[in-house]
Amino acid sequence: MHSIEVLAKQARDAAVELAALPRKTKDAVLLDLAKRIETNAVAIAEANGRDVAAARDAGTGDAKLKRLALSDSAIRQMADGLRQIAELEDPVGAVTRQYVVPSGLQVRKVRCPLGVIMMIYEARPNVTVDAFALCFKSGNACILKGGREATRSNTLLAELAAEALKSQDAPPNAITLICSSDREEIKRLLTLEQYIDLVIPRGGAGLIRFVHEHARIPTVRHFHGVCHIFVDETADLERALEICATAKTSAPATCNAAECVLVHEAIAAEFTPALVRRLRADGVEVRGDPEVCRMAPQAVPAGADDWGREFLDLVLAVRVVSDIDTAIEHINTYGSSHTEVILSNEAARQREFTERVQSSCVLVNASTRFNDGFQLGLGAEIGISTSKIHAYGPMGLEELTTQRFVVHGDWQTR
Repeated sequence: MHSIEVLAKQARDAAVELAALPRKTKDAVLLDLAKRIETNAVAIAEANGRDVAAARDAGTGDAKLKRLALSDSAIRQMADGLRQIAELEDPVGAVTRQYVVPSGLQVRKVRCPLGVIMMIYEARPNVTVDAFALCFKSGNACILKGGREATRSNTLLAELAAEALKSQDAPPNAITLICSSDREEIKRLLTLEQYIDLVIPRGGAGLIRFVHEHARIPTVRHFHGVCHIFVDETADLERALEICATAKTSAPATCNAAECVLVHEAIAAEFTPALVRRLRADGVEVRGDPEVCRMAPQAVPAGADDWGREFLDLVLAVRVVSDIDTAIEHINTYGSSHTEVILSNEAARQREFTERVQSSCVLVNASTRFNDGFQLGLGAEIGISTSKIHAYGPMGLEELTTQRFVVHGDWQTR
């Protein structure tokens, strides 16, 4: 048996044990790992520093370098995140529905793990810890394929997770880290449907395409975050200005950062120059349509490829639209089903937008940056799905389970 296939089979065997692992053991592993991360913070920072230096020498772009780097604060956040996940309710075994059918059978729908989850991701080493913690708490084994640029960071974090598993007598193959960059090996993994139940690719368009072309396993996409804000003519312009600016500047390299603002023409003459001034003061390059550039000469003329683009940087596209229909048409043409916002004080306009825009998260009078598992009350997330099957939007613990039927009878026959 090929070595990659052996690793996948070991993960499958571990998943069988994990499905019945008590919450007490799962939480103990997560708390143990949190302590190990804090104890080894210096070693993690050193390994990450070597990854960042190597990536910079290889010509990696600034946006990717930001996602790769682990600050002292980010390392603390990994430990805090593990403790938060330990505090969450265990979804495994939760009864979501129960009833009695005419034959007298007592029927329950019960949450259970998916089995083995493979995650392929780029740059972010913190995903190694988040993905393991969420998969483990929800009773799943995980196979993690991080980007080669984060190999040192990922390897050390996976070793700490393995030590935590061993210390609590949990299945050691609950986590498997794949460091190989051999595309043929990854292709082989993507065909092992007898061992792997779900693949979650999280990264750029090239990675998503590669997985979809070669996977024989169900896939949930964490695709582009081409997030839009529509500023309606009834919006509170002062507060709309704050939302539009901070939705870009608070974390420009994240998938829930705003990438395009659509401004209703009725308020464009007042709002657009103020928006461009604010963004320019915050260091943001504005790429505008002809109307935006006419009203605010500091804006740069937008190219055709600036619409529907995930900049992941301090760059924002701005367009003036004639009405809500045009705004929705733009979003449906260029959006990525990630996050869209309407800023409006009119209930009918809000309702029309939320009904006609079917992205994974639609917000009214709030920043795109709130499409986040923690912010939406899930506690944590493994990613934001932009495909509607089997999950849509932030994927927390519940989204890493499925539901099965457990039926109790009284010796009935049919």
